[in-house]
Amino acid sequence: MTIAVAGEELELLPERAVYWAKRGTLFLADTHWGKAATLRANAIPVPAGGTADDLARLTRAVETTNCRRIVLLGDALHARAGRVQRTFEALADWRARHPTLEFLLVRGNHDKRAGDPPRELRIRCTDAPVIEKPFVFQHQARETELGYALAGHLHPAVKIHGRGRQSATLLCFWFTNRVATLPAFSSFCGRFVISPEASDRVFAIAEDEVLPV
Repeated sequence: MTIAVAGEELELLPERAVYWAKRGTLFLADTHWGKAATLRANAIPVPAGGTADDLARLTRAVETTNCRRIVLLGDALHARAGRVQRTFEALADWRARHPTLEFLLVRGNHDKRAGDPPRELRIRCTDAPVIEKPFVFQHQARETELGYALAGHLHPAVKIHGRGRQSATLLCFWFTNRVATLPAFSSFCGRFVISPEASDRVFAIAEDEVLPV
């Protein structure tokens, strides 16, 4: 699904990412690497394998777009308790298979507690805002006078009702007049069901499709 935003074309991918072809840039938000490890460290039993699944999805997005750069809009790591060898080995292996990709992290609230990814991953880390007109890269989904914001943080989802009493809650991309909020890239995150205004644009992810709502 390709849409116009602030005079630019953005491609919305079912892999939970946005591609800006003009700059060869792939945007994603809220990977929350190590979240499962964090929960296990707190004696909460959760299944393993989430990081591997998410990295496989990221590989599909990279290969589909042939992007030159990834911009992660905050919350790379979930918590300090999730900084475990198993997670970092998976990330290092993925990075080794994509050595030419630029990778930028615009820090979010979890990054301030969890710390930056290891230097070996070659992820450049910076605080918000990052301005590349007409866009402003940041984590918090709020308006800014600096430009049109691309953000994460909220983990947006939309509830869709079918005939009868059928309904489904789907991850979504949410575009207001001044802010675009990306879905959480992590497969192990909660969802915030949005209440969009009539002027907003919402695009739901339904398996391998992105559909306007």
